[in-house]
Amino acid sequence: MLKGVLIDLSGVLYSGSRALPGATDAVRRLRSEGLAVRFLTNSTRRPKRTLVDRLRAFGVDLAPDELFTPAAAACDWLARHGHAPHLLIHPDLGEDFADTDTTGPEAVVLGDAGRFFTYEALNTAFRKIEAGAPFLALAANRVFRDADGKLSLDAGAFVAALEHASGKTALLFGKPAPGFFAAAAASMGAGMAEVAMIGDDAEADIAGALDAGAALAVLVRTGKYREGDETRFAPNPSMVADGIGDAVDALLE
Repeated sequence: MLKGVLIDLSGVLYSGSRALPGATDAVRRLRSEGLAVRFLTNSTRRPKRTLVDRLRAFGVDLAPDELFTPAAAACDWLARHGHAPHLLIHPDLGEDFADTDTTGPEAVVLGDAGRFFTYEALNTAFRKIEAGAPFLALAANRVFRDADGKLSLDAGAFVAALEHASGKTALLFGKPAPGFFAAAAASMGAGMAEVAMIGDDAEADIAGALDAGAALAVLVRTGKYREGDETRFAPNPSMVADGIGDAVDALLE
């Protein structure tokens, strides 16, 4: 029996500056049925504060601790291991790292820096990793649906470039890292076998959640979905739905 549902943000609940059809009602229906809801995002260009504000502006009622972000998970890791971050991220995300310690040995933290992925920035990060700094990747997604409606290069290519150059494997935060899903499930008092995932990324959201032990994972044909994603990555989705409303219908049935 399901205890809760994990939901991706961009491409599932909203696209750009607009809520997707049925999004707010879908979340409301899940809560009314007694299911806990947690929101999981791999977005690393916007701070958590603005993501919470955006969802609330769309009519989605949530508490900040119901939203799980890679930056927050990385900050926890830095605090536990006594490292200071060397940030290769978009400047807008900087506020999420404002309270991190700056006195410990450095760890390289890479997010989706967008146009700030310069050769100089990447080479500086490479040299720090080469010298022994831990390498933290906030996400490793291949692509995302950009504001112009087209797919754009995501952070994964830059993670792969630094791994290739340094010979070091990044410690991954966000989806599809099993611990990211498990932390969200645990916050609901549930195990992974008691939760379902709804997402538009067949690899990070769907296959990632199923590999982490989720009971079900529903792929929606919105956001970054492309024809054929149903079978592009293993495990395949438990179900495929046209949008978040249909996905919730399927879960509640």
